[in-house]
Amino acid sequence: MPDSSSLSILKHQLEKFSRIDLVGNSTPLERLNRLSDFVGRDIYIKRDDVTPLALGGNKLRKLEFLAAAAIDEGADTLITAGAIQSNHVRQTAAVAAKLGLKCLALLENPIGTDAHNYLSNGNRMLLDLFNAEVVMCDALTDPMAQMAEQAELLEAQGFRPYIVPIGGSNALGALGYVQCAIEIAEQSSAGFVDFSAVVVASGSAGTHAGLAVALRELMPTTQLIGVTVSRTADAQRPKVEAIAQDLMQKLELEGDAPEILLWDEYFGPRYGEPSQEGNAAIKLLAELEAMLLDPVYTGKTMAGLLDGLEHQRFPGDGPILFVHTGGSPALFAYL
Repeated sequence: MPDSSSLSILKHQLEKFSRIDLVGNSTPLERLNRLSDFVGRDIYIKRDDVTPLALGGNKLRKLEFLAAAAIDEGADTLITAGAIQSNHVRQTAAVAAKLGLKCLALLENPIGTDAHNYLSNGNRMLLDLFNAEVVMCDALTDPMAQMAEQAELLEAQGFRPYIVPIGGSNALGALGYVQCAIEIAEQSSAGFVDFSAVVVASGSAGTHAGLAVALRELMPTTQLIGVTVSRTADAQRPKVEAIAQDLMQKLELEGDAPEILLWDEYFGPRYGEPSQEGNAAIKLLAELEAMLLDPVYTGKTMAGLLDGLEHQRFPGDGPILFVHTGGSPALFAYL
C-alpha cells in the first residue's frame, strides 16, 4: 500500500510547477477480467489511452507541464519532432490547436516505407486536421539541433517558438508521470490491490522515469518494468536514468536515482516496425477485452508482459498493472 507521507510530499512538490489542466480527473484503473482468467493471474490496466484529447495517450500528461511552460515564456508556437506516426506529435498538435497556438512538426520515416497508409493515415492524417505545419526530414539524427534550426526560421518570421522534446521527455514533462504514479497509488489503495509489478513501454524515457521516481517513493515494494520499444537495455538505461536524476532534483528528493529495470527482448525487428508477438498481443486483447493496443508501443509491451508470465519473470504471485500509454490511431496506419 502507498506511503501516505510520500504521497503528501509529492503532491506538494507538484503544486510548485505551472500546469494546464488537460487530463482532468484520474484515468481509470481496472481489472482485465477475461485476460486474468486466460493467463491465470490478476492483470490490471491503467487507462492512459483514454485521456480526453485527440484520441488519448500518455503524452497529454507531459504536455500539461510543457505547454504551461511555453505559455509562461510567451510562446505562440510549439515545435516538436518524431516519426510520421508519432503519438506524441499528434497530441502536441492537438494541444496547440486547443490552446490557439501554432504547431510545427519535424517528421522522419524511420522504417523507410512507402506504404500509403503509413504515410497518410492514422496519426499523420490527424496532424492535418489539427492544422499542424509538417516539415519532412531524411532522419532525426540530432533532433534538438534540428528543431532549434526550425525555431530560428520561425523567429525570423516573427513567431515565438517553444521546443517540445521528442516524446515530451525531459524532467519537466516527466512530472506528468509523477502525477500518474500518485493516481496509481491512490487507486490501488482504494481498491485494496497490492501490485507485484507495473509494466510500461520505455521509449523516449520520460514516462518510465516519472513512474520510476514516484513509485519508488510511493510503492517501494512494487517492481517497475520498462519494456523497451526502440533500443537495447544498455542503450536505454542511461536515457531513463538521466531524466530520473533531473526529475529528483526538480522534486527536491534526496538519495540515489531509482534502479531502472528493462526488458529488451521485444522491440524487434526495430522501432516502428510491428512484430508477430506484438500483433498477437493486440489481437488477444481485442478478442478478450475489446481493448485496443498499438503495434509500436503497447502491443510489444503487452507481448513482453505475456511472455514474462509464461517464463515466470515476475516477482511473487500478486497482481500486475499494465500502463496503457495509448496509440490506437496507429492501427489504421499499420494493420
